[in-house]
Amino acid sequence: MKKTFVILSMFFVCSACVYADEAVQQPVQNPLIVPQNIMFDRCTKIFKLNQEKLFYLTLASISANRFSIDEIQTSNGYIIFSANHNKYLATIAKVDGVNSILKITPCNNVYNFPPGILVNMFKYIDMNLASDIKS
Repeated sequence: MKKTFVILSMFFVCSACVYADEAVQQPVQNPLIVPQNIMFDRCTKIFKLNQEKLFYLTLASISANRFSIDEIQTSNGYIIFSANHNKYLATIAKVDGVNSILKITPCNNVYNFPPGILVNMFKYIDMNLASDIKS
């Protein structure tokens, strides 16, 4: 009876160790790189910049984040770029004399993508608001 109890106890302890080991080995994923459903209002941000400076900072942000630029249309104020095997449309528009808006949306209208694309773009622009545009 004691041997049966010891054997069963060892079996349960070993099986618990296997499950604990599997839980530890699963990688922890960064929530900024995991595709998620993104609300449309998170895709837009207003900056205290004129439209031209925001356009150039958006180009710099795309380049700094190592996304590839597919198309630039300066007269209409939009940029199409590729990131994470998808194409995105960055649209820059004037709000008033002081503010401009940047809207980044997926070209395929599927709003299930990594939020890091938006976060990193907006963060780069915020960090470089005071920088001068040089030709």
